[in-house]
Amino acid sequence: MKFGYVRVSTIEQNTARQEVLMQELGVDKIFIDKTSGKTIDRFELKKLIDYVREGDTVIVESISRFARNTRELLYMVSILKEKKVEFVSKKENIDTATPAGKFMLTVFGAIAELERDYLLQRQAEGIAIAKQNGKYKGRKKIVVDKEKFEAIYNTWKSGEITAVKAMTRLNLSKKTFYRRVKEYEGLNLT
Repeated sequence: MKFGYVRVSTIEQNTARQEVLMQELGVDKIFIDKTSGKTIDRFELKKLIDYVREGDTVIVESISRFARNTRELLYMVSILKEKKVEFVSKKENIDTATPAGKFMLTVFGAIAELERDYLLQRQAEGIAIAKQNGKYKGRKKIVVDKEKFEAIYNTWKSGEITAVKAMTRLNLSKKTFYRRVKEYEGLNLT
């Protein structure tokens, strides 16, 4: 069977283009993640890896949709190889069923990683220049109502609600919530 893997970086992004390609390629089932590719710990990707069997093929629109760097790409493809599952990337025209495809996989994986590193380097350089010119101030700090935070913090600390429930009530990510807890416990809530 043929299985498609589709990924976009955020919930707001559209998967239609990749899904149409998968239909054109005649895939039997599509697994879709709407999450950053920073990690291979993606729900639908894990489901796909668990689902595929010997003789199946995993098809992606491009390497960048599957993995962020060469190491991850080669690791994921090695897992597929152990299961005797082939990997195909349409954009780069890679098919691991062929020796040339295996070689090109490594080359394109390295190029994709280099491209990503260059992008991050240019971004950092741009931010540094903007900071020098006083035009970049960073992300705006999330404002939390002090009284609301204190009430939910006390409810959480007393064990009446979980940290996850507290985060939800405050509409904060895990990282921001715990940063605010540290600030508050240091009596520095702003």
